[in-house]
Amino acid sequence: MKGDMAHERRESDVVRSSGNVFADLKLSNAEEKQTRVRLAVAINNILEAQQLSQAQAARRLNVNQPKISALTNYRLDGFSVERLINFLTALNRDIEIVIRKNPSSRRAAKILVTAA
Repeated sequence: MKGDMAHERRESDVVRSSGNVFADLKLSNAEEKQTRVRLAVAINNILEAQQLSQAQAARRLNVNQPKISALTNYRLDGFSVERLINFLTALNRDIEIVIRKNPSSRRAAKILVTAA
């Protein structure tokens, strides 16, 4: 019976995510980090769908192969949001940025990246 109790969760043990793991971990620039990850996911999905090798992707995005390796492994410290957006346009994707006032029910504004 004691073993069963160890696997039980109390409601107080579960913390609801904000939807941004970086914010949940209280990391600085959480919104930017989340945006870069979502852009990288979109880029990596496109590269995979097009079955491009890292060398082919590097030529297409006008970077060296180690940068593509970093991108595919989500080591994104060397990539700005602007650079990732430029990669998407190089991959023939339109980028749409919508700016609106955040609802009064939410204290802080947020950045949302959605791949169509």
